[in-house]
This record gives sequence, structure tokens and C-alpha cells, in this order.
Amino acid sequence: MTLARSEQAEAVLRAAELLHDGAAVELAITRMAEQISERLAQSMPLVLTVMVGGLIPAGKLLPQLRFPLEMDYIHATRYRGETSGGELLWLARPQAPLAGRTVLVIDDILDEGHTLAGILDDCRAQGAKEVLSAVLVDKRHERRFQNLQADFVGLEVDDRYVFGAGMDYKGLCRNLPGIYAAQED
Repeated sequence: MTLARSEQAEAVLRAAELLHDGAAVELAITRMAEQISERLAQSMPLVLTVMVGGLIPAGKLLPQLRFPLEMDYIHATRYRGETSGGELLWLARPQAPLAGRTVLVIDDILDEGHTLAGILDDCRAQGAKEVLSAVLVDKRHERRFQNLQADFVGLEVDDRYVFGAGMDYKGLCRNLPGIYAAQED
């Protein structure tokens, strides 16, 4: 089964279109770091990485934030290894207290926004003073949940299935340095 999934992922990658190469991703991360630093340098925020997709963007972004901060993670998903989402499933909530804190949530992509909206609402419900979001990729379309917008955005993509730089194709290819669009079926 693992070999079949690997072969499928390789076939998808061969047919995919490179939208943003690794250099463009790095440049976007640096720009986001500058914007976040300007906004949050004096607030000692709690930074929550959304697992698993936010791991790579956060890993590139956090070393560029040269101010005191606390880190934790959150894990909520709607996809469970698929290409379309279902009901929000909580796998882990942060251990650090959020009450009275400025919280920055880092995720890979803002698509329709159901997952991110649920996470942001949960942070507010736990008493966070301010909740901001940073996403590597903002997908352009008209299906946004409650008109949700990220506070910090690295790159934009058209309404296509994208993977790489933290985003997956059926659980694979998150480790690619660039951002690819899967070929339309």
C-alpha cells in the first residue's frame, strides 16, 4: 500500500504545475516575518502552530522573529488525509494558557477557512486578548467561510488543489520546497 501511495504521489508531482518555487516561498516567509515583527514585537505573543500543515511554514518563520515569544501547537483537522474536508476534529489543544494573551496562529493555507475559523474561535473562547493569523498561502475564491481573512499572508494562489511547503497531497509531499498545483482531473 505504501508503494502504491508513493507512486501515486510521484505521478501527481510529475503532472503538477509549479506555482511558486522554493525561493519565492522563502521570500514570502521573510516578508511575513517583517510584518509580524512590526506588529507583535512588543507583545510577547503565544505562537500556535497548526499541525501538521503549519509545521514547515512555522519552522521557517519563527527563527526570523527576533523578539520574545512563547510557542505551542494546536491540531484540528477536517481532511484526515483526503482532498476535501468534513467535520472539525480536535486532536490537540494548546497546553499554554491563552487567557489575556496575544495569540498568533500559523497555518499553511487559508482555503474556505472552516478549520482556521474554528481554531481562532477556540482561542477567543479560552480568553485570548487578541488573536491573529498567519498563513503561507491564501487561496483566491468566493467560498470563504464568514469572509475570514488572515492577518499575515505569504503568497496567493488561484482556486486549485495545491501542495508542498507544508500542504499535502493525500498526506504526502508536504516536504517539497515549492508550491505545486495538482493537474485538474
